[in-house]
Amino acid sequence: MEPAKEEESSVQDEAVDKSNFKNCNHIAFYRRQKLLHPGKFLYQALLDSVTLCNDSVKLQIINEKNKENQEDLGLWQEEFGSFLDIKANGPSSIGLDFSLHGCEHVYGIPEHAETLLLKNTSDNDAYRLFNLDVYGHKIQDKMGIYGSVPFLLAHKPNRTAGIFWLNSSETLVEINTKAVMEHVPSRSPPDITKQRVVPQTDVHWMSESGIIDVFLLMGPTPFDIFKQYAQLTGTQALPPLFSLGYHQCRWNYEDEQDVKAVDAGFDEHDIPYDVIWLDIEHTEGKRYFTWDKKKFQNPKRMQELLKRKKRKLVVIIDPHIKVDPMYTLYSQAKKNGYFVKDRKGQDFEGICWPGSSSYLDFTNPEVREWYADQFAFKSYKGSTDILFVWNDMNEPSVFKGAELTMQRDAVHHGNWEHREVHNLYGFYQQMATAEGLIKRSRGQNRPFVLTRSFFAGSQKYGAVWTGDNVAEWSYLKISIPMLLTISIAGISFCGADVGGFIGDPEPELLVRWYQAGAYQPFFRGHANIESKRREPWLFGDENTRIIREAIRERYTLLPYLYSLFYRAHTTAEPVMRPLWVEFPKEQETFGVEDEYMLGNALLVHPVIEQEATTVNVLLPGSDEVWYDLRRFRRLDYPGTLKIPVTLESIPVFQRGGSVVPLKTTVGRSTEWMTDISYELRVALDSKDFAVGELYLDDEHSFQYLHKKQFLHRKFTFHKNVFSSSCADEIGQYHTKCVVERVLILGVQKQPTSVTASLQGKRDGKDKEVVFTYDAKTSTLTLEKLLLNVGDDWKIHIK
Repeated sequence: MEPAKEEESSVQDEAVDKSNFKNCNHIAFYRRQKLLHPGKFLYQALLDSVTLCNDSVKLQIINEKNKENQEDLGLWQEEFGSFLDIKANGPSSIGLDFSLHGCEHVYGIPEHAETLLLKNTSDNDAYRLFNLDVYGHKIQDKMGIYGSVPFLLAHKPNRTAGIFWLNSSETLVEINTKAVMEHVPSRSPPDITKQRVVPQTDVHWMSESGIIDVFLLMGPTPFDIFKQYAQLTGTQALPPLFSLGYHQCRWNYEDEQDVKAVDAGFDEHDIPYDVIWLDIEHTEGKRYFTWDKKKFQNPKRMQELLKRKKRKLVVIIDPHIKVDPMYTLYSQAKKNGYFVKDRKGQDFEGICWPGSSSYLDFTNPEVREWYADQFAFKSYKGSTDILFVWNDMNEPSVFKGAELTMQRDAVHHGNWEHREVHNLYGFYQQMATAEGLIKRSRGQNRPFVLTRSFFAGSQKYGAVWTGDNVAEWSYLKISIPMLLTISIAGISFCGADVGGFIGDPEPELLVRWYQAGAYQPFFRGHANIESKRREPWLFGDENTRIIREAIRERYTLLPYLYSLFYRAHTTAEPVMRPLWVEFPKEQETFGVEDEYMLGNALLVHPVIEQEATTVNVLLPGSDEVWYDLRRFRRLDYPGTLKIPVTLESIPVFQRGGSVVPLKTTVGRSTEWMTDISYELRVALDSKDFAVGELYLDDEHSFQYLHKKQFLHRKFTFHKNVFSSSCADEIGQYHTKCVVERVLILGVQKQPTSVTASLQGKRDGKDKEVVFTYDAKTSTLTLEKLLLNVGDDWKIHIK
């Protein structure tokens, strides 16, 4: 976030100097040269004596002259403008090279506003992993932004492999794909050698500090890689269902009346939503865990009004704490020594939203436990059980700091320098926040925490988003490969600010962004304090209607999405995934980044070009059958198709052989939809077969885990019989919800009769089913079924 033009004096006096930010690339470049070529600098500074021992090289410093040379090179201290970085433990860097034989397609290492397929790099253009607050970040740039996951995947048609470089200091990754000669075994005489040209990708990892701690994941399939990586870092937390609904946010909703008016606006315009958000202005002078006494005089009453409508509130809580002895949070943390220290042992102080601020040391377990206790209702006055949390500015952001972040020689618990743990700072804040929300509910309810800064394993604690994007078409376009990269790095619950955080989107761009966001894991509209108001109904009746339809499509799709998150939670399968993950042998999918799979059943192609009338859609798989999700038209000839588009919708296709569970109608929020009946959308493949699943539980608690209170159902269409069976006998959950309607796509002829029977029931006699058949689309619709979703049943089609 950028400082507001009108901010309280403490921040205004210390506002971010944008010229400092222009130096960011220069500073990064300066450090890259020294890190990428450590041999060169070490050779000049240290190589007076070299001893070989067990195939390693020991570099020894043997005289004072070398020490002077090292200082000249900045190996013991460095200056960045007015900032001095003292390296108390001396110079260090670690690196390792990997050669990936036969591979020319590599992915991962988020977060960058870059293509899905990683590019070759040069000496001054390595991929940088260093969490930074970058307002309106550049696109097509390898510079580090808000999050870092040092996990790279390499893929070729017969194998996927992974490299997990476990290091939280600044890390640079060089990539070089080239052709090499490979000897081919031959039965020819030994003096005749056959060779062939094959691709090879060399990957060079270099970190400023730490140890070499690297894991090689051997696959061989993409889904094997995801499971292996999850064994190391954990799976995606199962989110409460409300967090998969639509979120409405801006910096800032002004007061209680503003919140009430926006909430009422959704009802007035018949648009479902689940969560309204409050940014930094809701607090008392940017003191987190407080409320502005004039603007939010009765926050509990405001939350009660939201609760009656079965909606939630999210508030922002950043890691910097205002230096104010009268502020309870600050005085307690100060007394207990809970802040990060500077190199002289004093509390580190930097400038952020409140002005002069100290930063909690979340690397300390004692601090995390204390911080978690702050979310208790008795501590966080005015909070209720519908309040959830947004961790922002946790890279950490330090205005006027070098690269707008904390100095590297700051000191954490255990005498760790900040340079060693920098990329973990936001990870630990999100961990403590999630633990606090769980603690608040006495371990009963699942938390929801959104974080901007993240690291490997952040998926265990909630959601992430791509940060301060811009209301331009190019940012909508780049959001897709950014989200795909984050997803395959283990963090399924991710999204981009709909409409762009910075600036004012034109109506067409806003509509297209809503349509894309409706088919992505985290779905939030957000805007800057200087942006015009952009609630969904402010762009004319026609645009309101289209946005309403996009959001309602999202709510209809929630049973499928929730089931996908259950699979992400239990088997580490990404919710949103590149085409090559589902079609690993189809080489034409390896570089596709303008469309993606949502689970294994839906292919989504957002419209990302202005005034587009057609889009080129790749429907992969020579043996696959695809169906238009809305018109049910069957497409038997996969490949690249030119699809006409209007502003009404974006192309979405259902894969033959799948079953997608939907809700038959939508409510004002997810909680209104618990007992709404289901529709099952069955898409037959070329062998008239289909399979799918549905997961459901109480949608908010840990009872699915502790008491196995859940249902996991499997649906199968085979030999003209559509059946429902239990996919996991361990789970038990009672629900009144029924399957009301089944649509079967790809039925080649009209049946003469359809009957349904319950399995294992005394009254399980066959009953006639009301059906209609559309010969034009080959769609069979079964109506008024009223089959309990928890029962075993079969539908026979004759």
